[in-house]
Amino acid sequence: MRSFTFRLIPGNDLKLGIEKFVEDRELNAASIVSCVGGLKQVNMRMAGATPAKQDIRNLDGHYEIVSLMGTVSKDGSHLHLAVSDSEGVVTGGHLKEGCIVDPTAEVVIGEEPNSIYTRALDDETGFEELVVKEK
Repeated sequence: MRSFTFRLIPGNDLKLGIEKFVEDRELNAASIVSCVGGLKQVNMRMAGATPAKQDIRNLDGHYEIVSLMGTVSKDGSHLHLAVSDSEGVVTGGHLKEGCIVDPTAEVVIGEEPNSIYTRALDDETGFEELVVKEK
């Protein structure tokens, strides 16, 4: 496994920043190894979503990233985020665009060199789901 480390600065969108890094380096099959930092705005989809019914939560304030995990490739991403507020209360869900970094996000991504991750519509879930192919 090959790893990459980078930092997103204040004002960057967490999801878009990760996806741009992956696209710029043409990573075919990668996953989040680690991410620490903070957000001043959080946007996530809560559990139990269907394409027709999605509970999207928007949080404003100061949040610590306590966990970020998921798969990423040039073909898309599937990322889950957990953040804590100033009282230590943790909220988690599916990472959406609109999570704004403040003051930093230190991201480590690992690439699986023998695979290719793509996404295809799954008739059962209604969402684009992971398809793994060997290189």
